[in-house]
Amino acid sequence: MSVAVLKNSNARMAAALAALLAPMSALYAAPSTVDDRIAVSAQGSSLTGTGGGGGGSVGWLHNFDADTLLGVAAQYQALSVSHWTFASLNGAVTRGPGDQRYTFYGQADEGAGRDGPHAFKYRLETLGVTGTYFHQLSATVEDKQVNVETTRGNLPKVQLAYLWSPRIQTTVGYQHSFGGNLGTRLTTARVDVYASQVSFLAGGAIGQAAPSVLGINLTLGPRDLREGYVGVIKSLPSLRSELTCIVDYQRLSGGGGLQLTGDVNNPIIILPSVSKRWTGTINYVFHIGHHGT
Repeated sequence: MSVAVLKNSNARMAAALAALLAPMSALYAAPSTVDDRIAVSAQGSSLTGTGGGGGGSVGWLHNFDADTLLGVAAQYQALSVSHWTFASLNGAVTRGPGDQRYTFYGQADEGAGRDGPHAFKYRLETLGVTGTYFHQLSATVEDKQVNVETTRGNLPKVQLAYLWSPRIQTTVGYQHSFGGNLGTRLTTARVDVYASQVSFLAGGAIGQAAPSVLGINLTLGPRDLREGYVGVIKSLPSLRSELTCIVDYQRLSGGGGLQLTGDVNNPIIILPSVSKRWTGTINYVFHIGHHGT
């Protein structure tokens, strides 16, 4: 079992969701074009063969106007024998006419943690641009630099989203890493159903997750990832807030390899394994100022 693989996979999904929501959030700015929000989240996870883990975060989002967003956050996570803390800075700027808008966004996650007795750095940097055409079709090109423990590399992404009606949007994407030891190839899909008071989302990913390198002489091969998640977003107008609940399932299989010892003729064979993880996340967003519609 590789905890580091799961850490990187979870961070990737969280960052991907944040990058998706950041360009969209300007659409929900107050009529005054200024809006401040406080976001608080809590998370709990189970993991095969361990006691699982959990974590939480707190953040602040500020719309300077309807097209400019800045956010900061701090997050703590623990999983099995690992725990890590990091700070996030993200922003988005949208420009262009109504039928051809471009959103430029970025996010940096910087922190550190421990994997048992070993300390490690936690760094993710993301830059991307989303073009939205005729208020329906959106195309995203993104690049992410990953440096978490001994897992590092470059993870670009392309994504298409289409708004079929004011209430239904579908999104598909593809990620293929290069450089470093990520070895990641992922195809993703998501559907969002919007309503006045309650919205729903569901999605998943299939492909190859990042391998983990644990120490100098132990290398685990790439693992097959199967992931699915569902969520609900409840608007609470009387409280000037929204509540989001998401349940996520990940299944990692494979990961066989060799541990090289002093005797190269007698390496230790590591058998492929299966790791399953369930994660539940609750996120609460409170609008400090006037909450527009």
